[in-house]
Amino acid sequence: MSASPDYPRPTKRLTDPDRAAMLRVDQAGEFGATRIYAGQLAVMGDRHPYGRVIAGMASQEERHRQLFDAMIVRRGVRPTALSPLWNVAGYALGAVTAALGPKAAMACTAAVETEIDRHYAEQLERIGGDDPELSTAIADFQAEEVEHRDAAIAHGAEQAPAYPILSGAIRLGCRAAIALSKRI
Repeated sequence: MSASPDYPRPTKRLTDPDRAAMLRVDQAGEFGATRIYAGQLAVMGDRHPYGRVIAGMASQEERHRQLFDAMIVRRGVRPTALSPLWNVAGYALGAVTAALGPKAAMACTAAVETEIDRHYAEQLERIGGDDPELSTAIADFQAEEVEHRDAAIAHGAEQAPAYPILSGAIRLGCRAAIALSKRI
């Protein structure tokens, strides 16, 4: 019997490999975010008014990363082999966008957090009630990522030079990093 509007298709249960991929990519993403903010702060410093905003976001991202670090150890999940690449790429992205100016740094944050919000929403839908610990962490972190995005927009992200191009390129890079970190 095929699924119809009257008989919805049953939701596929979350498997251990699904959980492992989610944890791997989430830990990698939070690690990448800490590196982006480290690069931005290296260029802007924390005395610039935007630097203080970035430092606050960086602190939250570090807390997210630490929780996912602990989860992957406790659950025996292998982290992505791409961490050395995300270390360098994240830092470089942060430093380059900050060098372009504070609004470009905010544009980077807005772009990254837009993709992370979308990514976390997809994960929450997929998890459903199958893993309350993971879904609670993701929901909490998603709310903070949305706050980061909104703060970046409030601080002029959309006024950055070539914002549509910059934002589009960063968002594409985030989607690629997510896809690669799930598998590698």
